Amino acid sequence: MSHTDDTHGYQTGFGNEFATEAVAGVLPTGQNSPQRVGKGLYAEQLSGSAFTAPRHRNLRSWLYRIRPAAQHSPFDEMAHATWHNRFDEAPATPNQLRWDPLPMPAAPTDFLDGLYTMGGNGGPAEQAGVGIHQYLANRSMQGRYLYDADGELLIVPQQGRLRIRTELGVVDVEPMEIAVVPRGVRFLVELPDGEARGYVAENFGAPMHLPDLGPIGANGLAHPRDFLTPRAAYEDLEGDFTLVAKFQGTLWQARIGHSPLDVVGWHGNYAPYKYDLRRFNTIGSIAVDHPDPSIFTVLTSASDTPGVANMDFVIFPPRWLVAEHTFRPPYFHRNVASEFMGLIHGAYDAKAGGFVPGGSSLHNCMSGHGPDAASFEKASHADVTKPDHITGTMAFMFETRKVIRPSRQALASTALQGNYYECWRDLKKHFDPAG
Repeated sequence: MSHTDDTHGYQTGFGNEFATEAVAGVLPTGQNSPQRVGKGLYAEQLSGSAFTAPRHRNLRSWLYRIRPAAQHSPFDEMAHATWHNRFDEAPATPNQLRWDPLPMPAAPTDFLDGLYTMGGNGGPAEQAGVGIHQYLANRSMQGRYLYDADGELLIVPQQGRLRIRTELGVVDVEPMEIAVVPRGVRFLVELPDGEARGYVAENFGAPMHLPDLGPIGANGLAHPRDFLTPRAAYEDLEGDFTLVAKFQGTLWQARIGHSPLDVVGWHGNYAPYKYDLRRFNTIGSIAVDHPDPSIFTVLTSASDTPGVANMDFVIFPPRWLVAEHTFRPPYFHRNVASEFMGLIHGAYDAKAGGFVPGGSSLHNCMSGHGPDAASFEKASHADVTKPDHITGTMAFMFETRKVIRPSRQALASTALQGNYYECWRDLKKHFDPAG
């Protein structure tokens, strides 16, 4: 049994064509075919898009591995209590919903068993929509590996670090960073801190990419150079392992006699990556108005309608507020899209209380939301001739064009706040027709 050393590195850039090998001489060179393989390895292409997709959206990597991915026993259906795509269990509600942090499990629970569906829409058969989940884990995955054939996984840690061992290399991620595991990539998750909690968006639609910048120009929002893709790292392990597949909303498991993380080298542009949210170049008004939250978009998944996303990943990081003669916090709002929010760290400037790290909220299509009464009063009396520096915070939003249908378990959870609506109850009437 052997595996590459735990020391590993990253390659920079979003969507680049990378070439990396853990053993020198693995990758074909010169005019050789990608299938002319050295070191006794198998060549395998992993495609994340149609073969005929436009060049700038064509995703594929050539993997040079010890055994091909086809080598495993047949899959059998596997029950999973809390991770699913059943988005029709309960009527979608126009009520504003908010949850306290879900409790950590008492029994030993790994990342896979700790996935908990909050809601979602669409599905893999539709090839559109998003599943929204949380994970709560207190042990590393042992002897089993996972891949999701239904969608790519955007992982947002809130508590505890994750070491994500994938076919194409190792991704270490901590709170204030994100990781993306593409559709179909096999991986396991280890917990360096022994316990972890966070959020997951399972994107059933087009793979996420960086948004266009338009009049912002070349240097705003997330910069491609800050995205990190792992270098090749492999395991040459034999034993009695389990391969778990998520396929069309159902989990399946198969016996496999070796580690599927046995890619010794690879080249291409379809691979896991990570991004440090603290590197986001926030854009904002320096005049009098309040821009829309779309200026905080880190990644987007396109839909079949130009300008309308299947899903956006948006963050609300530390920033300066300097606009004069305006209301600075996020404004009262109703939206054609639906918004699921989470808090990674600190406090959110539109809520004085009740929205805490590890918690979440859901505001569906055209459901009114915005600052609570305390935040409104504070902001209304603020001296806006002076700048306000928001620090020590990181909130995020999964925004989707379709209504987010909460799961039955999320609606029945004791973490659901039954009195969330009361945060707007004390908003006062200030109207004075003679004023």
